[in-house]
Amino acid sequence: MKIKNGYSYKESGWMYISIHGKAKERGYAYGYLCAEYFKEIQKMLKYFMYESYGYDWDYFINEINKSFKEMTKNDFREFYEEMDGIAEGCNANGCKTSLDEIIAWNFYLSIPYWFSIISGTKALKEGGNKAPDKCSAFMAVGDWTTDGKIVVAHNSFTDFIDGQYSNIILDLNPDKGFRFIMQTSPCWIWSGTDFFVNAAGIIGTETTIGGFMPYEKKYPIGYRIRKAMQYGSKLDDCAKFLVEGNSGDYASSWLFGDTKNNEIMRIELGLEYQNIERTKNGFYIGFNSVIDPRIRNIEVVNSGYYDIRRHQGARRVRLTELMDKYKGKINIEVAQKIIADHYDVYLKIDNNPCSRTVCSHYELDAREYMSQSDRPKPFAPHGAVDGIVCNTELAKKMSFIARFGSSCGTAFNKDEFCKKHIQYENLCPYLKDRPSEPWTKFESYHYDKKKNKKQLMKTEKEVKKHKKTTNNKSVKHRKSKHSKTFKKKLQNIY
Repeated sequence: MKIKNGYSYKESGWMYISIHGKAKERGYAYGYLCAEYFKEIQKMLKYFMYESYGYDWDYFINEINKSFKEMTKNDFREFYEEMDGIAEGCNANGCKTSLDEIIAWNFYLSIPYWFSIISGTKALKEGGNKAPDKCSAFMAVGDWTTDGKIVVAHNSFTDFIDGQYSNIILDLNPDKGFRFIMQTSPCWIWSGTDFFVNAAGIIGTETTIGGFMPYEKKYPIGYRIRKAMQYGSKLDDCAKFLVEGNSGDYASSWLFGDTKNNEIMRIELGLEYQNIERTKNGFYIGFNSVIDPRIRNIEVVNSGYYDIRRHQGARRVRLTELMDKYKGKINIEVAQKIIADHYDVYLKIDNNPCSRTVCSHYELDAREYMSQSDRPKPFAPHGAVDGIVCNTELAKKMSFIARFGSSCGTAFNKDEFCKKHIQYENLCPYLKDRPSEPWTKFESYHYDKKKNKKQLMKTEKEVKKHKKTTNNKSVKHRKSKHSKTFKKKLQNIY
């Protein structure tokens, strides 16, 4: 489908959307192209929020906007206008919504953190106010990869009821900042899963920190990481944008790679504590826990770090084993193999897809080895719903290779699942089949290297002039020399 400022097509379970222009214009195109899917999401939210919290979706829309609408308008005007455009675009294509709902939807993954504070003695989502665990990931470079350059892989562990909508590949070419391509959900202005590549050569992904507790009302993660995607030209920028205004919501271990110099970085982002590591020769893994003892012991409850009955401990062991096994051999094909791995380190079984495997399948797990009563229940409709791999060469072309449904290609049939596990039959009207899909390459629409090279020079200057607002104070980016040195770096990229 083509529309002014936008274009979309469907392939291999994904919907690819390319938008460009000023904030409201590109937002309108995005909302128009997503309208059909957002109707489904609205139905899901009306059911799932009430089922999960005992409060309906309208309640959350109202409360979230009381807390964040004015802040969004004042401190993130560009994103505010983009979301306003999204709402208008949805309405124009038959999906009735509002700016308030789009703001709330973009706050969706922050709700468990924020709600635990505002609710007081009110009911919390089942399992308490501890943060959910999502995703497996690794990023490797140097001696670990075949060419010494960056290789990265990621998958998303989600409830199927909402994660089934994370099948959008969004190519966003803004009038300010860097173009970027990311995985996301309809009408989100940030990734949420998270995986992105930007035109400055930055690759980013993350895995959440399970059991994370503290929260302070500052800037939502969606806005902070979106700024990193759109305005980050180096690893320092990514760290700065994430830390400034940090609320503790969606606390994660962030992995970033700079393809200009093949350096990678891990940021374990707690609220009071952060651990930042960088290397040009090594690897970082993501497994829903943290290396830093301060975050793990002070800000997290029941981290699962040492418990191989739990998916954190099991994947910490397995991903480390796989990094050692494939040292010097990691490329795109090996990355696909690693992120689809089904080895169970607790039972020592080669092919046992379950909650403990890199490609997780809670829906197949009886959970007879649970060590925590409030973790996902037996055969929960939860687990890996995708897989994405990328390397330096793909990132230079603003592209990555993705698979939707599951990392391993295992299909999910909702009717068969609900008949077999009738405790979840109330979810069946809101679940969707996810057939086995192939790995598919996606790249920026009509990506022009020469044109983008000129845009990069322009954007580098814009980024340095771009003003940030933190705690109601304007702060200018630090100026840097970017003439001959930056041009030489660009020549290396292209």
